[in-house]
Amino acid sequence: MNRPVGLFPASSRDALRGRTVLQIIPSLDAGGAERTTIDIAAGLAEAGVRALVASEGGRLVAELQAKGGEWLRFPAATKNPIKLATNIPRLRRLCRDEDVAIIHARSRAPAWSALRVARTLKLPFVTTFHGIYAGRTAPKLLYNSVMARGDAVIANSRYTADLIAKLYPWADDGRIKVIHRGTDLSTFAPSAVHPERVNALRAAWEVPPDRRIVLIAARLTGWKGQRIFIEAARRLTTEGLQGVTYIMAGDPQGRERYVRELDQMIAAHRLEGVVQRVGHCTDMPAAFLAAAVVVVASTLPEAFGRSAVEAQAMGTPVVVTDLGAVPETVLAPPETDASERTGWRVPPESAMALAQGIAAALALRASQRTSMAARARAHVEAHFSLRSMVEATLDTYESLVG
Repeated sequence: MNRPVGLFPASSRDALRGRTVLQIIPSLDAGGAERTTIDIAAGLAEAGVRALVASEGGRLVAELQAKGGEWLRFPAATKNPIKLATNIPRLRRLCRDEDVAIIHARSRAPAWSALRVARTLKLPFVTTFHGIYAGRTAPKLLYNSVMARGDAVIANSRYTADLIAKLYPWADDGRIKVIHRGTDLSTFAPSAVHPERVNALRAAWEVPPDRRIVLIAARLTGWKGQRIFIEAARRLTTEGLQGVTYIMAGDPQGRERYVRELDQMIAAHRLEGVVQRVGHCTDMPAAFLAAAVVVVASTLPEAFGRSAVEAQAMGTPVVVTDLGAVPETVLAPPETDASERTGWRVPPESAMALAQGIAAALALRASQRTSMAARARAHVEAHFSLRSMVEATLDTYESLVG
């Protein structure tokens, strides 16, 4: 779906207007970094800035072009040192030919080539930490450090920014900027989802109309907490909570052994028909609207809490683990009075605490749920909107060329 003109009615961008910004990323397939690349390109185009994306291509190329961006085929996915070296003169020619004013790298391997070109051509160099890079050995830290070498280093959460400053203290000199991942509030809005979409999803999941849904939407991998989710469902069912279906929506991505383990847990707890795996979901706004509660049960720190933000935008109560960046997205005690909460934070790897949070969310009276939905939506609009992300990123660009 094409983005409506005027989604980013930005203030004057005289310092950027008519210039060219190049984003470089390995591919343009589905993913948070790829989606952000498209969103920034759309914002640049609306501001009268030429938006180039160098990558090996992917399913999002057509959307990029429809929103005003330009795709340049480039071998940005390679990690081969020899090919990375040959990418340097190729990228240098590209920047000269296209009169690039800013280079923005969104992944480590192409960032090394981009850094060299930016320094040679004396161009501003921007990087974004879209995630938390694994590895703490000296070689790995050196490889990852390219993302901290930008003239502006964008972190997608305060948690990520603090980690950058800890690992690379020399970068903590004012260059680190927190710009949260933005949510498209025109897509993730209850009014934008026709009831038929919700009904179709419930039918596909074989959930009767009289049953409430507790949803965990994450790829099927151990640290996303599906085991804890099943155990919480067992506790709640054993305690007599009825009329609830626990849905695990997510792509196994080839982890068949883990899938068998989850299915065995469901069978061992006699939860067939109560806990269900439904595979990848393509209509997340409808999924969040269909859910009575959305769970984020990660057992390792997340760099950002996209599911929690999108669910709150749809007005659905959330229960999240108090770990990583996810707590930044959910208002809850002790930082917030209980009357102002937008969800529940619980300790990681505690099925009992998760079950208690789910039970509390399900026990909300209609008026309480309505009030919480309004607070959650307002919270997302104020801090995690797509427009805010685009405006802050373009502000960063302007500060470098101004």
